[in-house]
Amino acid sequence: MIWEKLPKGFTILAPMEGVTDSVFRAVINKAGRPDLFFTEFTNVSSFASEKGRHDALERLTVIPSDSPIIAQIWGKNPEHFAILASKLEELGFSGLDLNMGCPDKHVNKAGGGAAMIRTPELASECIKQARENTNLPVSVKTRLGFTYVDEYKEWLPFLLKHHLAALTVHLRTRKEMSKVPAHFELIPEIIRLRNEISPETKLIINGDIRDLEHVHKLSEKYPEIDGFMIGRGVFNNPFCFTNKKPTLEDLIELFRYHLDLYDQRAAEIHYPFEPLKHFYKVYINSFDGASDLRVKLMDCKTTDELRQVLDEFKFE
Repeated sequence: MIWEKLPKGFTILAPMEGVTDSVFRAVINKAGRPDLFFTEFTNVSSFASEKGRHDALERLTVIPSDSPIIAQIWGKNPEHFAILASKLEELGFSGLDLNMGCPDKHVNKAGGGAAMIRTPELASECIKQARENTNLPVSVKTRLGFTYVDEYKEWLPFLLKHHLAALTVHLRTRKEMSKVPAHFELIPEIIRLRNEISPETKLIINGDIRDLEHVHKLSEKYPEIDGFMIGRGVFNNPFCFTNKKPTLEDLIELFRYHLDLYDQRAAEIHYPFEPLKHFYKVYINSFDGASDLRVKLMDCKTTDELRQVLDEFKFE
């Protein structure tokens, strides 16, 4: 089982909608990969329908540099969890993770993501159906609660009683989004709950984890934590899973690599240009003229135009 093969204090790139697709995962692999990748979210009901299956399969594309990788899936229909779970092993995944923490209002309105915290019986049935229809290890990613921090006192034990292969806890509630600091003060209590209820479950912490240096500090302070998941930290430093302090030249080179990979992917499938704009600040920041350069990049319509702007800019 993949979770048993990972080193103590392992690292994971957090699943992020519109970010952690196969292209960006390949970019991070080049910069310095984590121990484990997750896909972006895939809706189980989309996969279960003929109309949505094509899009779902694109999200579940696995490339050689991804391995090992976990498929992250969401929804509220247990039967649909069963259908998708039964296909993931043949698609090349090492495990599947049920998202019960996404704060997106559209996902929550549909009953998925963090909304599952409010429907524990349904959450339990989804876990059961996924587990019964795959040989892969089943894990869950969640938040402390939906509205109140104290909800963790019932919600996390509820999940741990399912003896999951792994449990990732984002140290905020759905209501808090990312507007407040992660509740690191609760880590000792979460460790205690895991040790008492399901000591075999790998415990992963997510929220405000910056880079590998931060991971090492947290691992020294909380040695019983098995793994650490980095999300927004990758936007501040795409080399965050290494000890490297990238130069501007490193970042621009990585940006050009990202554009090359985008072109390759776009040649294979209909791949929208607009999401590329989410990544400009990853590479273009913290130097004189960065803001002006991003403005110029935002006006571009093609990757060739992006490259031309980069070629013409006078980097100091």
